[in-house]
Amino acid sequence: MNAIDLLKADHDRVKAILSQLTESTERGIKKRTELLAKLEMEITIHTKLEEEILYPAFKEAGSKEQDVMYYEAKEEHRTVDTLVLPDLKATDPGTPEFSGRVKVVKELLEHHIEEEETETFPQAKKLLGKAKLDELGLQMEEMKAGYKKALSDPSLAA
Repeated sequence: MNAIDLLKADHDRVKAILSQLTESTERGIKKRTELLAKLEMEITIHTKLEEEILYPAFKEAGSKEQDVMYYEAKEEHRTVDTLVLPDLKATDPGTPEFSGRVKVVKELLEHHIEEEETETFPQAKKLLGKAKLDELGLQMEEMKAGYKKALSDPSLAA
């Protein structure tokens, strides 16, 4: 699977989890907690794949315009990873506040996903070409498998 297809599949998974979270009710505390854990894992791995594999290749192949896109995307990741997700995790899933925060997370992530799929990914296809995207996709699949194993193995947890 090439890098763009792999990342789009991740986007679809994240959007599905977000939809389930926004449709959940305040009584569904267990379901909300499980969905939030899944969302966090998907986002954490996805962010690492983009920031360690696709974004550097995109930035290197591009010009100043791609530099700006690179830093904007990294800033959006930082906002979600360091501010939005920790706030959501610290919120009681049985409250209306949780529902409100989930809605904001969904809007932020959907905006980010749309920008990537309509701007970054098409430019990456042009700049990097099929062979490079296939190579990056293989690297991503290996990295993703390693991260999933590490995140699901309690003996490897720090």
